[in-house]
Amino acid sequence: MTEPAQALRHGTVLLAAGASRRLGRPKQTVLIDGEPLVARMAGMALATDPRALVVSLGAQADLVRQALGDAGDDPRVRCIVAADWARGMGASLRSGLDALPDDCDAALVLLCDQPALTVAHLERLLAAWRVDPARASASTYAGVPGVPAVLPRTWWPSIDAGSDRGARDLLRARTAEISTIAAAGLERDLDTPIDLDPRS
Repeated sequence: MTEPAQALRHGTVLLAAGASRRLGRPKQTVLIDGEPLVARMAGMALATDPRALVVSLGAQADLVRQALGDAGDDPRVRCIVAADWARGMGASLRSGLDALPDDCDAALVLLCDQPALTVAHLERLLAAWRVDPARASASTYAGVPGVPAVLPRTWWPSIDAGSDRGARDLLRARTAEISTIAAAGLERDLDTPIDLDPRS
């Protein structure tokens, strides 16, 4: 019997482990409207009322943890350092999923570097998942599914800890099992110094 939608609980994994080598400084601490990206994304995640928010850290973990600011004091927030973070997003995501409470039915997966993201979009992803909890829900931009995405717990064992692409390959391999939500603007991320230029 399907669990009532109102009883379903999600956790959130915020991937914040990368070294930002191409950017030349931690993208997690880049200010958008005066707020570090990692704090901005954590705030959006908390606004969706997750069972827990796991922030998966790696490079310069102490600096990124400090950049969380007030969000880091929320009792739902747990910061972990992914032991194999340098292997790529798959390792960071795997560590984050493993740290979520056992009563989470799905994980909302977020990146730090999508400045166009809104809470409303996250709520739409969660609503789509609750309609059919066996399916994932994923953002679509640049013509393909990606994160933010909601991954049902049954999908978690399929995450490849050795992948540098996190959930992306899994989502693309299982497109028939995904509810997609269009998200114009999320294709813009912050990987290089030119990406920080508002004129670019």
